[in-house]
Amino acid sequence: MVAVKCYRILCQLIMFSVSLGNKRTWLAGSLQYLSLYGVSTAYVITTATCLRAILKSNCYHKEGHQAPCKYGDVVYMMLFGLVQVIMSFIPDLHNMAWVSIVAAIMSFTYSSIGLGLGITTVIENGRIMGSLTGVPASNIADKLWLVFQAIGDIAFAYPYTVILLEIQDTLESPPPENKTMKKASMIAILITTFFYLCCGCFGYAAFGNQTPGNLLTGFGFYEPYWLIDFANACIVLHLVGGYQIYSQPIYGAVDRWCSKRYPNSGFVNNFYQLKLPRLPAFQLNMFRICFRTTYVVSTTGLAILFPYFNQVIGVLGALGFWPLAIYFPVEMYFVQRKIEAWSRKWIVLRTFSFICFLVSLVALIGSLEGIISEKLS
Repeated sequence: MVAVKCYRILCQLIMFSVSLGNKRTWLAGSLQYLSLYGVSTAYVITTATCLRAILKSNCYHKEGHQAPCKYGDVVYMMLFGLVQVIMSFIPDLHNMAWVSIVAAIMSFTYSSIGLGLGITTVIENGRIMGSLTGVPASNIADKLWLVFQAIGDIAFAYPYTVILLEIQDTLESPPPENKTMKKASMIAILITTFFYLCCGCFGYAAFGNQTPGNLLTGFGFYEPYWLIDFANACIVLHLVGGYQIYSQPIYGAVDRWCSKRYPNSGFVNNFYQLKLPRLPAFQLNMFRICFRTTYVVSTTGLAILFPYFNQVIGVLGALGFWPLAIYFPVEMYFVQRKIEAWSRKWIVLRTFSFICFLVSLVALIGSLEGIISEKLS
């Protein structure tokens, strides 16, 4: 299994190198790992927000909707980090099938709850709230910043593209992995797009200009409080697994590089078996413990420094959208299909790539402005 995985990774690197050249291959890899690191940081922020929302929901139910129910984030971020340190002992993505299944079920559950509550609220209101122009701002500049930030949030909506090849590596063939992944991707995109559009549209229709950035944590909904608690608990379970799914490719890359760089180091390459009562034996490696713990601590620390959910997501979406989802795939397509310069297909794809670049640029600017404004306020 390990030999097969190494062969697949080698094939991927060769494919990228032939299509993009060595420099752009390293740039694409660096951006991919930066995006994975950023998603992990965003998951720390989101988890703390959800845990705080559970406490606030119970507080509002007991004390009333006007009660000053305020809770901090730092403790919950640190607790999530502690859980991730333990979860990081999972060797690689091949051992995480059960985590992926649980995360998918939780995602479907809380999305359905949010959609259901949105539809119910619209029916109770008896009308559609909001307007076609969206949330008003004090001036045109502020409105543009909000629009740009929203574009970044939308770009973050499909972050799975950065781990597409890693997930494909875990599939068995026949049938060919790329065909299986293409079918799975189409189904996943259709389902997620349906939920994104429905939750976004019904959420705004329910609350109009008062719509919170996160429907289940911003307290557009107060009752039934137990359902809000359950939905947020599902989000937390989803993010516990999701953090590992986005972190494992980085763990694997660092493990492989260090094993190749230091083949005779016992610290890097030696494994020790640990057997606890009533639990199956598992392998421990000192380098993995140190690196993965440091990684989790760094993402947790960064989340504590910048605990701004929508703005951070906007930055991550803007950074990863154009280069990883548009530019590099288009460049590889040109090389593999031998598209002639200035042909109709070449012009169309170049124009499309440039438009997406502008979208990413304004989204990045708007989201960075949001982070700076929040930090200085």
